[in-house]
Amino acid sequence: MSERRARPASKNSLSKNPMKSVWRRALTPPQPSQPPDPDPPTLPAVPESSEVASVVEAALYQDGVRVSSPATLADTYRELRDQTSGMAWIGLARPTEAELLSLAAEFDLHPLAVEDAMEAHQRPKLERYGDTLFVVLRAARYLDAPEEVDFGELHVFVGPDFVITVRHGAAPDLSAVRRRMEETPELLKLGPEAVLYAILDAVVDGYEPVVAGVQNDIDEIETEVFRGDPEVSRRIYELSREMVEFQRATRPLVGMLHGLMAGFSKYGTDEELQRYLRDVADHVTHTSERVDGFRQALTEILTVNATLVTQQQNAEMRALAEAGFEQNEEIKKISSWAAILFAPTLVGTIYGMNFTHMPELGWVLGYPFAIALMGIVCTSLYVIFKRRDWL
Repeated sequence: MSERRARPASKNSLSKNPMKSVWRRALTPPQPSQPPDPDPPTLPAVPESSEVASVVEAALYQDGVRVSSPATLADTYRELRDQTSGMAWIGLARPTEAELLSLAAEFDLHPLAVEDAMEAHQRPKLERYGDTLFVVLRAARYLDAPEEVDFGELHVFVGPDFVITVRHGAAPDLSAVRRRMEETPELLKLGPEAVLYAILDAVVDGYEPVVAGVQNDIDEIETEVFRGDPEVSRRIYELSREMVEFQRATRPLVGMLHGLMAGFSKYGTDEELQRYLRDVADHVTHTSERVDGFRQALTEILTVNATLVTQQQNAEMRALAEAGFEQNEEIKKISSWAAILFAPTLVGTIYGMNFTHMPELGWVLGYPFAIALMGIVCTSLYVIFKRRDWL
């Protein structure tokens, strides 16, 4: 820390670089003044020589041109101290606590910002800690194979002469951002704030393929809903949850960028950078509106699907009821004829037992009587069942 403070004043003073000072003021939204914390939290000191294995790429720039590519953080620190002007751009992926503490000790990063970068799972936000700007972004990418949205998290520390990116997740591809900036040195020479713009632009541009993929999913879901696919409800629910995450990633960006734009006229921000940020803000607003529309559409689709499922269930229950009614009618007919046929069987069975002492056996009219009895019983049962619509 003492070596860092011992660097020449021209290196750490924003007043020595008017372009940086103007752009930094534009990046800082108006905040109410607060008394200094009498007892601010402190971070434990970390040896400067600690190596950072998660460093993706580190480079030093002067006037928009790369002048060095240090292999380690220690080399980056040393070469940056030796320069009278310039900027360090350090990219990390999923760093450890020790690695972040090393950067905090070298660049005077605020403990609260370092703690957020360690824990990840932060909401998109923009915070000011002295001369350092801390930005949290949520990047997204669309995975074609599983047809789902994968979210990453990016933390950016923007200081007077450094940019540190801490990436949690596969997105975004910051190597492409670095190449773009190195190919446009007139933009890169504007300093760390121009790098922040490029990162914001890359994150927002990365939302476009996600929007296109989600739109295609919604079109497929609408087809599946009216086709009666039984798995469509689960797909709607999963996509709705992804849209909630997408909203959490895009909505805060609108306020963040509008806060930056609010300071343009007050601080006299470079006109070209103003155009760049307005373009990013327009894209963010458009994306946020699309995501809100997606969520509303999914809610309506889920309602339609529930209605169709209910109608299908009612139709099935009606069909079952009709089938049960038809079966009941058939059972009535069978039962009626069974009862009619049972009556003569019963009479014939009684008179067919051939017992010796049966009065009707010696009666001349016994046989005609039995036949008449069978006919009367059968006719009576038929009339009764017919009146009750069983036959």
